[in-house]
Amino acid sequence: MRVPPVVLSIAGYDPSSGAGVTADIKTAASLGCYAVTCITALTVQSTQGVFGVQALEPELVGRTLEALADDVEIAAVRLGMLGSGAVAAAVAGFLDSRRLLNVVLDPVIRSSSGAELLDDIGLEVLRAMVPLCDVMTPNVDEAVALLGAEPIAGGARWDATLRGLREMAAGLHDLGAGAVVITGGHLPSANDYMSCKAASGERHGEIIEGERIETRATHGTGCAFATALACRLALGDRLPEAVRGAKDYVRRAMLSAYPLGKGIGPVNHFG
Repeated sequence: MRVPPVVLSIAGYDPSSGAGVTADIKTAASLGCYAVTCITALTVQSTQGVFGVQALEPELVGRTLEALADDVEIAAVRLGMLGSGAVAAAVAGFLDSRRLLNVVLDPVIRSSSGAELLDDIGLEVLRAMVPLCDVMTPNVDEAVALLGAEPIAGGARWDATLRGLREMAAGLHDLGAGAVVITGGHLPSANDYMSCKAASGERHGEIIEGERIETRATHGTGCAFATALACRLALGDRLPEAVRGAKDYVRRAMLSAYPLGKGIGPVNHFG
């Protein structure tokens, strides 16, 4: 029997299962991968928002990661919510020592409801962690926070928006990112921007066109995209194909979502 690729999710726990490790397990299963997980933080959370966060002990996180890496062959990693600077440092130490393949950094800094999910020290560790990852998938707001940049104007024309995305991608490359996908689901165009930097220093950028989907089922879309990307890389896709496949996965998951909860509902991971 063929053993599916193992994808490691390092992320927070969302009890509503719309985001975090429980959502990552569903994404991996739907794409033919097997998810192992390391919880970094517990949250009090529902479709109506995040009401509390408790980061785990860094030593426990580190021991969990080492135990998993000693036991299974990890084909890809999805890094999500880290919860604190101390936990982020433990994760960075693990990545530096293990040098795993296909590490996808999804820099979760605050929730869509506005709750802070990473402290200032954690943000600094996150910046230092960028060179340890193969591709990062910030949304526009997360890229702005990582760079300390000016936000892109909400009503800007696409040519001005694209210029801002290119500048942010260049800044993330300067932090050490080899490949960047800035997700634009909150932009009027809903386009993503992918940028890859070659060993020579030459950069290649590409617009990944999207479509505006009117739905309340958007909880965990960033997690689903990053995990789907990690899964596609684990399955052998090259980065451009993996990005397009992950974007299509999220689109289908949103279109097939069913109403759940009183707030922003989850996508349908098996849609």
